[in-house]
Amino acid sequence: MEEKEFNSINVIPLVDIMLVLLTIVLTTATFIVQGSIPVNLPTAGKQAERSLRSVDLFLTKEGKIIYSNRELSSQELQTLISLISPETNVNLYADRDASVQSLVSLIDLLKKHNLQRLSIKTQAIR
Repeated sequence: MEEKEFNSINVIPLVDIMLVLLTIVLTTATFIVQGSIPVNLPTAGKQAERSLRSVDLFLTKEGKIIYSNRELSSQELQTLISLISPETNVNLYADRDASVQSLVSLIDLLKKHNLQRLSIKTQAIR
């Protein structure tokens, strides 16, 4: 048999393979970006340092406020917040399943008493 000399390369299969690889890369990149910040888990890259003068308030998923391992009533919370000085850091530890309205109401109450040094504590991204 006589060998044929080829003068050109068929690039269509190469282009097809490259398009498939490009599609895979773009699809994977989209999933990676969307999956890095889950909606139901509050995360942050850096944890703030604790101050010597700080108050820790815990908001449970039922909407209860805990301070010093004790559940506070609405009146007790008002009294506590009125006694906190504006220079004091307030650390909020809100359960990720707590309602947004409970968190917003608590933040609104703190701002009403001029407590601007507020931080919401989160888990570090691992």
